[in-house]
Amino acid sequence: MNIVYILTSKKHPIRYYIGLTQDLKHRIKEHNNGDSLYTKRYMPWELQTYITFRNKARAEEFEKYLKSGSGFAFLKRRFL
Repeated sequence: MNIVYILTSKKHPIRYYIGLTQDLKHRIKEHNNGDSLYTKRYMPWELQTYITFRNKARAEEFEKYLKSGSGFAFLKRRFL
């Protein structure tokens, strides 16, 4: 499965991270261990929601959409 996930920083609640992975538990652990350059600064992170896709291309499209202006507005209205 391909998983699009949304994290929020526990220290800086206005900071969000949108990502794509096939192993959600492992990826969250990487974020909270400081293994990701972008998220290291705002750790620890908390999972808000995730969406699974069978099709990788669809997951990539959805991740890209959520990172766009209108996608981020949708994210804030519907998921956070």
